[in-house]
Amino acid sequence: MPAGLGRPVAAVTHNTDTLTLGKGVSAIKKKAEQPGVKRMNLNVEVDLHNRFKAATAAQGLNMTDVLLEFIEQYVSKHGQSAKQPKGRRG
Repeated sequence: MPAGLGRPVAAVTHNTDTLTLGKGVSAIKKKAEQPGVKRMNLNVEVDLHNRFKAATAAQGLNMTDVLLEFIEQYVSKHGQSAKQPKGRRG
């Protein structure tokens, strides 16, 4: 058997608000989920991310607010006025 397999590395307990790893490791608090908000993930090249972060910070803004404003503008211009029914794509 390869070294390290079969032996626990750290005791992990989980409740809805914190994640605790063994002795000496502080708890990680989860951000509260906002009702009616959907999280999105985006893969961005490191250089573009750094330039975007610097540009927004230079204006005293945060990246999330700038992206949300862009999405609102995009949907206003290109989106459909009525909600589409949920279900399979046709």
